[in-house]
Amino acid sequence: MSADRQLTCDVCVIGSGAGGAVLAAGLAEAGVDVVILEEGGEYGARDFAVLDESWSLPTLYQERGGRATEDRAITVLQGRSVGGGTTVNWTTCFRTPDRILAHWRDLHGLVLTSEDLAPHFAAVEQRLNIGPWPVTLVNENNRRLLEGARSLGVETTVLSRNVSGCANSGYCGFGCPYDAKQSMHMTYLPDAIAAGARLFPNTRATRLQTEGDRIVAVHAESMDPGADRPAGPRLTVRPQMTVCSAGAINGPALLQRSGINDRGRVGKRTFLHPVIAVAGRYDAPIHPWFGAPQSVSSHHWVDRGSQVGFFVEAAPLHPVMASVAFAMHGEAKTRLMSQLQNTSALIALQVDGLHPDDHGGTVTARPDGRISLDYPLGPVLQESLQEAHVQLLRLHLAAGAREVLTLHNEPIIVSSEAGIARLRSAKYGALQHTMFSAHQMGGCAMGPDPATSVVDLSMRHHRLRDLFVVDGSVLPTSLGVNPSLTIYGLAHWARDGVLAALNE
Repeated sequence: MSADRQLTCDVCVIGSGAGGAVLAAGLAEAGVDVVILEEGGEYGARDFAVLDESWSLPTLYQERGGRATEDRAITVLQGRSVGGGTTVNWTTCFRTPDRILAHWRDLHGLVLTSEDLAPHFAAVEQRLNIGPWPVTLVNENNRRLLEGARSLGVETTVLSRNVSGCANSGYCGFGCPYDAKQSMHMTYLPDAIAAGARLFPNTRATRLQTEGDRIVAVHAESMDPGADRPAGPRLTVRPQMTVCSAGAINGPALLQRSGINDRGRVGKRTFLHPVIAVAGRYDAPIHPWFGAPQSVSSHHWVDRGSQVGFFVEAAPLHPVMASVAFAMHGEAKTRLMSQLQNTSALIALQVDGLHPDDHGGTVTARPDGRISLDYPLGPVLQESLQEAHVQLLRLHLAAGAREVLTLHNEPIIVSSEAGIARLRSAKYGALQHTMFSAHQMGGCAMGPDPATSVVDLSMRHHRLRDLFVVDGSVLPTSLGVNPSLTIYGLAHWARDGVLAALNE
């Protein structure tokens, strides 16, 4: 935009990721006048072909790749471009587990069944070409998990991925240079635009203007795509209905800035699937930057009874990301980086929010414009992190690793099962070891009770009836699986609710 503008429309969708794109396409195809606002830039294969981490991280990730919890203990990897997180995710797709739906029903009063969601999952699986990755194409990094688990008698699953014509390059996290990943910018956003939707990239929603129980305007500002700061011109959208699909951190912050925080629930119970990693060094080359980033997982430890569970996957190791993840310095880091081609990374993702003593984190919009994410790592999570380290080391050793090292500030290095006992006296928690999150959930919980949730089962705000929230923030807990397909399915589910609200 070169000058201030004002627009009217039926529905303004804030965010173009997994939630916003799927919803916008369905509405536009139903004849609804849709405006989509996206704070990130618009990029495609021609841009991604550089395979350059120094370009991709600051361009395609929130806060130029530097988003983290307030204490800096957990790095938060979250997409920021047209397509949102789907542009940079690793394509792993799971339907919502029945055990999670049962937990939501029993503890949160949210009655949502797999039968309810099945037709919506089926629709997006067809559109995004979601299907199992052939085991013959599993890369060496993921094969370490497969072989280690088989040796220990641990369950594994070959993952489903949203790809078509995948070149197995391994650069999913930096935008697909082959247009093979079926991201939103390749699928639902073109569908929406073909049906008449208007997309505004580099346009950040700053405030929802309310009058009584109505939203009368969405105020936005244009962004400098190279600097992550306002560029000057402003946009005001006056919609009949507003949908916040800005994600589980930016979305709650936007609502708070707009004075929408009924009963203080917005931004509370934010979940991250906190991730720890263990590196294994092998005699044979792994080339952990090459091949589908994730193609095997294990949910063997996802249900640990009275303790926090975790699930296990593999993570690619690209040079820049790896150098940041390895906490050591000097000669130790130089040695590890020099052996990167022979290194495999296995990760464990903690299933937060299900344990009664685990309430997740809190998103707060600060007066200076920053977003604060406080995420305490209490005793129940510390125990889970320790046990996850133990099992990751066992998997590496069972797969034939010469030595295995944790990513503690002072790495624990073991070369046999006997050495694993050293983990029992290691420190766990904030700033003790590398942690990151690629899954952000919660903060605008869905549920029947306005006292404990923000939106109802249709994802409509309990008080502001012309506001919907359609993204991962509506999840009452974390999922224990990668969340993209759940968000796609819920967005497909939400189409009918928004259309019905427009016709009231």
